[in-house]
Amino acid sequence: MKKDIHPDYHLINVTMTDGTTFQTRSTYGKEGATLNLDIDPASHPAWTGGPQRVTDKGQVSKFKNRFGDFGL
Repeated sequence: MKKDIHPDYHLINVTMTDGTTFQTRSTYGKEGATLNLDIDPASHPAWTGGPQRVTDKGQVSKFKNRFGDFGL
């Protein structure tokens, strides 16, 4: 294996949207850097059961918006 071609793998701090923090190993930044998350499992609709924006743009939704109940 070639030497000195891989990025430095070190500990960083991750701050979630609710303010909680944890340490993990990553190639992000320098040793001890802080990564502030904009979206995480505590705030993302896919995990919280919030608004379903993904399904609003699906093929079935497009069909229903276009044709409605079609008089049924």
